[in-house]
Amino acid sequence: MAKTKESVTQFEVHDAEILAQARAVLDTCHSLQDIQVAVLAAVARNEEWRGKRCLNLLAPEAPTSPTVRALLSSEIGIRAAEGHIGAANRWFAGTQHIDEVEALCVELLKQVFQARYADHRLVASMIGNLAVYTALTKPGDVIMSVPQPVGGHSSNRVDGPAGIRGLKIVDIPFDPVELEVDLDLFRKVAPLVRPRVITLGTSMTLFPFPVHAMYEIVAEWGGSIFFDGAHQLGLIAGHQYQDPLREGAAVLTGSAGKTFSGPQSGVIVWDDPGLTVGLTHAIFPMLAATHQVNRVAALAVSAAEMLAFGDVYMAQIVRNAQALGAALARRGIPLLGAHKGYTTTQQVIADVRSFGRGLAVAQRLAQANIITNKNLIPA
Repeated sequence: MAKTKESVTQFEVHDAEILAQARAVLDTCHSLQDIQVAVLAAVARNEEWRGKRCLNLLAPEAPTSPTVRALLSSEIGIRAAEGHIGAANRWFAGTQHIDEVEALCVELLKQVFQARYADHRLVASMIGNLAVYTALTKPGDVIMSVPQPVGGHSSNRVDGPAGIRGLKIVDIPFDPVELEVDLDLFRKVAPLVRPRVITLGTSMTLFPFPVHAMYEIVAEWGGSIFFDGAHQLGLIAGHQYQDPLREGAAVLTGSAGKTFSGPQSGVIVWDDPGLTVGLTHAIFPMLAATHQVNRVAALAVSAAEMLAFGDVYMAQIVRNAQALGAALARRGIPLLGAHKGYTTTQQVIADVRSFGRGLAVAQRLAQANIITNKNLIPA
């Protein structure tokens, strides 16, 4: 038995010291109230530090309105709603007002992205990506996606949903200096492998993609463009970035918790009615049963806020990022894309190798209440 416990301990992925500290706290708790106090105290410490004293520069975060935050703790969050909108489509009765909330969310998302169809039920954009691969491919199909050292995300690589689906993944040629797709090389490579899906969008995202040009190439054999807009979703909604659906993408997914300034939530929008059955079946019943209706309500309000303020808000975000890039450059910090104005998004990417590795630099900045993140960059 001791050997088994030791074996389990060896494979604990979390920080052992922090877990030990948590156990020590629990050892001092003698009631449910004590535990509640301990949890609330940790939350309050985070709010005091991150919410009041830090400069939060994480690309996967954005502030939300008080209304969005209030909805996340609303009563509707404890209610179960499984299936599509409408009494005849639900597994549970008593959902008429939940239907109202979800319908508002769907219609608002359709307005924001000028799309014929929208879905709100998946908790994260990575799960949305799995829904797209489930609907648009079968195991063994070839896709092309951006490799991680130049900004690609694991959800579109072998260690994410694309790999779970059993897809063969070929790199999209990417210029590591210009930080954009090498379209000339893509024209040569793509016809050789005839990918079923081309996945665009990156977690390190500074400049637009040649969506329409790539669509025209893959359309020759019936390939589709899928745009993973996890980071760009708010910029797209605020008309400060390219519009993938207008440029030829079949599906756009995104994360509402990033530039969209909403709750942590996945968003999927598309125009082609021929994709609706496949996508919605992948969403329900395959990847979502009961979903978080408080999150859906918060997403509806954040979509309405984007309609009201998105253009001005997102334009200022891009200006801020470009100003930060210029200020860092003046202080001798090397930046990717400096010769192209640093960025056209919310991100600024610094090459910090002369200061240490990315995580070490991020941790040092956190000690100064500046919150950033590490990322792979082109060699």
